[in-house]
Amino acid sequence: MVSVYSTAHFLVDFACAFLLFRYIAGIQEGHLCILLYNFCAFAMQMPLGVIADKLNRNFLFAIAGCVIVGSAYGLVALPVAAAMVIGIGNALFHLGGGIDVLNISEKKLSALGIFVSPGAIGVYLGTMLGKGSSLIAIVFPLSLIVVAGLVFISHKAQKGTYPMNAVFSLEGVGSKHIIAAMACLFLVVCIRSYVGLSLDFPWKSAGYWGIALICVVVLGKTIGGFAADRFGPGKTALFSLGIATFLFLLPLVPLAGVTAVLLFNMTMPITLWAMAKLIPGAKGFAFGLLTFGLFLGFLPVYLGFKVSSDMPWLFALLAAGSLVLLLAGLTPQAKKRNS
Repeated sequence: MVSVYSTAHFLVDFACAFLLFRYIAGIQEGHLCILLYNFCAFAMQMPLGVIADKLNRNFLFAIAGCVIVGSAYGLVALPVAAAMVIGIGNALFHLGGGIDVLNISEKKLSALGIFVSPGAIGVYLGTMLGKGSSLIAIVFPLSLIVVAGLVFISHKAQKGTYPMNAVFSLEGVGSKHIIAAMACLFLVVCIRSYVGLSLDFPWKSAGYWGIALICVVVLGKTIGGFAADRFGPGKTALFSLGIATFLFLLPLVPLAGVTAVLLFNMTMPITLWAMAKLIPGAKGFAFGLLTFGLFLGFLPVYLGFKVSSDMPWLFALLAAGSLVLLLAGLTPQAKKRNS
């Protein structure tokens, strides 16, 4: 199931990026369409996540997401509609697949790291090919229908062992400690989104370093899940973000920059797992709350407020702040493990 969802994640993000950059980004309404896409794809996951939690049909959300993303290719003559439709499809898929993998990852983070990783490659390749002239658009609707079928087959193959949602509940959210931990994790995602979109190393386009950056984003998320299983989320966060903080101070050294990005991304599955643990009866809402943080981190960059590459100390400061916030967000989980 994790393999099917991970493959679908790559393809869905690939299809979204390709459509946006081939048919939408360069038109007059392109700037607005990019904003609407990001709003539908990330901000809308929070209310849709509550519906997914209550319906307990995650595989149907994933299938619907694949089909809707594929159908958006039939709307390219209506770019605003296409951007919104593909965004909703993206949101539905990520919720369906994400909740299922969270249900699988009750005590382990490795599956979660594997699931979230392929999206970055999909976005990168979709963007590059979308800016080109290759005639491969027809592949996406057909491929997404096939992947939707694989999700359905995977669900049926579980034979009663399919991971079900807990009964919908926001129990514990009234606790000030839980609310504080949720706020910390939310801010971590806002910072990660902003830093990830702002990073612009001067050597990024030199040789293979740009490709290396994409690879380490994927690798970092995967390694982060396995490392958290082996050493614990807290130690993994302390190690990865602690070292990344110092490496961000060396932006002119390609190896230091690539390593910093790898370490910085190791905490993504940890953040998602920790938020879901705080509200186990509402994993979809937890997932959507953090993707809303992704949207908020995108807004300053969209409006032109990016961190200058001449201010490496600010990247280091944001990484250090992320470490403090993440450790604070993990505190309730640490108390449970020690009790």
